[in-house]
Amino acid sequence: MSRDIIRLIRPHQWLKNAFVFTPLFFSRHATEWCYVAPTVLAFLAFCLAASGVYCFNDIHDAEADRLHPVKRRRPVASGAVGKPAAYATMGLAWLIAFALTATARFIGDSRQEGLACTLILYIVMNIAYCVKLKQTALLDVFMIATGFVMRIVAGGLVTGIALSHWIVLTTFLLALFLALAKRRDDVAVFEASGVKSRTNVDRYNTSFLAAAIAVLGSITVVCYILYTVSADVQQRMGSRYLYVTSVFVLAGILRYMQLTMVDHRSGSPTNVLIHDRFIHVCIVGWIAVFTFILYA
Repeated sequence: MSRDIIRLIRPHQWLKNAFVFTPLFFSRHATEWCYVAPTVLAFLAFCLAASGVYCFNDIHDAEADRLHPVKRRRPVASGAVGKPAAYATMGLAWLIAFALTATARFIGDSRQEGLACTLILYIVMNIAYCVKLKQTALLDVFMIATGFVMRIVAGGLVTGIALSHWIVLTTFLLALFLALAKRRDDVAVFEASGVKSRTNVDRYNTSFLAAAIAVLGSITVVCYILYTVSADVQQRMGSRYLYVTSVFVLAGILRYMQLTMVDHRSGSPTNVLIHDRFIHVCIVGWIAVFTFILYA
C-alpha cells in the first residue's frame, strides 16, 4: 500500500518544480543561505501541492484512465489505492504544503507573504484544469505553461528577487513547447488504439502539432538568444559571453524534437529528462557554463 501511495503522489514529477530555483540561480545569490533556505521551502511546498493535484486528478479521471493503455496502471484506476485513501493523501499533502509556507515566513521577512497565495491559485487553477479546462484544445497547454510560470513567480516572491521579463517569456515558451510535444503522444495513442485519453484529442493531429512544436521550439531558442545578448542582462550578469550557452539550449530543443517526432517518446517529459543522456549533457553543460560565467 505504501508503495502505491508513493506512486500516487508521483515524486518523479517533482523535477518540474526545480523551476522555483530559476530566479535564485540567475540572481547570482545561489551561495547565500538567506536566499537558498526560503527557495528550498518553496520548492518542497510546490512539490506537495503538485502531489495533491495528482491525487485529485487520478480520483477524477479514474474511469477514463482505465481505458488508456498506460494510465490504467495508475494506483486509483487500477484499484491499488481506494478513493478514500487518495482523498486523505491529497489533503495531507496540501496541509503540509501550507505548513511549509508558514515556516518560510519565520526564516525570512515579508517577502514570503505571496507564497501561500501563489499555491492557492496554483491548486485552484489545476482543479479547474482537471475538472473541465483540460478538455479544451489549446487552452489545456496554455494552462500547463502558466503553471510553470507560477513556479518561478513563487521563487521570486520568497526571495524578493525581481523577475526579468526574459525569464518569464522563456519559461512560458519552453513549457508550452513541452506540453504540445506531450499532446502529440496522446494523438499517437488515439490513432493507434482508437482510445481517447481526453475528449479534446480529436482537435489535434500530428500535422498541426508538428508545425506548432517547430514554431514553439524556434521561438524559444530565439527568445533565449535575445536574452543572452540583451545589454541590460549583460550588464547585470557582468559578462558579454552569455550567448555561448545558447548552443546547449539549441541542442536540447532539437534533441527533444527528435525524441518527439522520430522516436515518439514525448509522452512523459519528466521521464525524458531523467533517462535521456543527450539531454543530460545539454543540461549539465548549460549549468556548468552559466555557473562559470556568473560565479567564477
